[in-house]
Amino acid sequence: MPWISITRVLRATQLLALGLPFCLLLAGNAQDKPYFVTYTHDLEEPGNLEIETKTGLARPDGGNRYVATAVELEYGAKAWWTTELYLDGQATERDSTLYTGFRWENRFRPLMRELPVNPVLYIEFEDISGADKTLLEVVGHDGQADLAASNGVARREHKHEAEFKLILSSNLHDWNIAENFIAEKNLGHAPWEFGYALGVARPLRSAGSGRPCTFCREKFTAGVEGYGGLGDTSSLARSGTSHYLAPVLGWQLPKGLRFSFSPGFGLTATSLEQVYRVGVAMEFEQVGGLLHRASGGGQ
Repeated sequence: MPWISITRVLRATQLLALGLPFCLLLAGNAQDKPYFVTYTHDLEEPGNLEIETKTGLARPDGGNRYVATAVELEYGAKAWWTTELYLDGQATERDSTLYTGFRWENRFRPLMRELPVNPVLYIEFEDISGADKTLLEVVGHDGQADLAASNGVARREHKHEAEFKLILSSNLHDWNIAENFIAEKNLGHAPWEFGYALGVARPLRSAGSGRPCTFCREKFTAGVEGYGGLGDTSSLARSGTSHYLAPVLGWQLPKGLRFSFSPGFGLTATSLEQVYRVGVAMEFEQVGGLLHRASGGGQ
């Protein structure tokens, strides 16, 4: 039996398919690392807009297989400030397809010059339901049991949360090394929850001649990321928490189209055994300037 019915997959991909020809005409070069959870110090260029989908496929013990997608709209507001809107949804086998909420994320880079270690401050507001399965981060005692409940039950839980991250990132020759420390708080109740994400990646070959190519080794970036929960203020520990190790591979295609893939593996009993992720990203150059001129601001 297929993981998800064809009808549900089509519902989740119709918007991307309709916009693909337009995206290919206007897209620039999306150069982010192929991490799915870990953030680096790279920010969006001012005025540019990147559209990305991050899709995860998994099956928790005692639950049904699911596909969860986050659609990300990332805009470079300033050289030191990138803001993003996430729209989340999921489809669960033998259950239902539903929208699970939104996230508003902001990243600030206090020091713009390149340093051995580059800090970035991250602030996010989440308005999601308990049925959200995107796993964009793992904190506290998050586990696969949270993903096994039926959508009808899980959607009744509403989460209004604030999330903070300290992002530390370094570029050493062709290597990128990134560390994220996460603190999350439910705005209505519950203690602070903590987590982490670590990533290492590099292109398969240093930048070449600059000639257009599709299958050159410099167009592929490979690495690995690890992420998991660190408990909460009442139980700060690694025991009873989820941890994952995930190889990552990114492929930069012509016209600014980028694909990412990652097979993740759970390291503890509370983790999903496997989670597969696929990402698609495209960047639109100087969208802010186009909108400004369209509104008459450039006259």
